[in-house]
Formats: sequence, structure tokens, C-alpha cells
Amino acid sequence: MTAPGSESQQLTFPNDENGDVLRRMQAGGDDLDRPRDIEFTVVFPTAISAEQFADVFRAMGYRVSVEFTETSEGYPWDVIVAKQMLPSHAEIGSFEDLLQSVASPLDGHNDGWGCFRQTSPST
Repeated sequence: MTAPGSESQQLTFPNDENGDVLRRMQAGGDDLDRPRDIEFTVVFPTAISAEQFADVFRAMGYRVSVEFTETSEGYPWDVIVAKQMLPSHAEIGSFEDLLQSVASPLDGHNDGWGCFRQTSPST
């Protein structure tokens, strides 16, 4: 038996890529009401553009890393920006918009996000 109000609320998400990921997370038992570091990857064609982008987000106080990975054809440089936040569709989309607005003039683009699963303390 669970205490009143302790059941995990089923959230609904838009039918897009972020909504699909959030639905899978929720179905897998992730407690989407728990904040965590979400790592956003933005890819660039050159080390110079990747570092310029990274410097902007470092100056804002984010934890940032730059890596040569070659995982995206033509965009071998990954910049990973970590933000402590709730994994909500609106917040993720808003931060992706900010990332893209800085990346576009540097010929970069968003390449996804990820985070570690968080379960509720009672599970």
C-alpha cells in the first residue's frame, strides 16, 4: 500500500524526439520530478568553433567539455554542456534553443542529450 499522493504521476509529452525520450524514461521508472545533470551535446566542424562555443557556456558557469570524437560525420568535435535541471520537455527544449542560437553562427548544431536515471527514494 502506498501513501496518498506518493504515486508517481504519469506525464504526457508532445510527439517529438524529446517527448519520445521522456516517455521512455518515465516508462523505465525514472522519477522525472528529480533534478539531475543533463548533458547536452553540440557538434562542430572545427576545434576553433567548438572552443569558441564552449567558452560562451563556461562564462555562464556551466560545466563544459570539448572532445574530438568523430561520431557525427563532418562534425568531429563534440561540446558537452551539463545543466542541473528537471528533465521536463519545456526546459530541455528551451535550453536546446539557447544552445542552437549560440552554435548556429559557428556552424554547429545540437546532437542530443542524456542523463542518468533517477528513481524515487522509496524504490
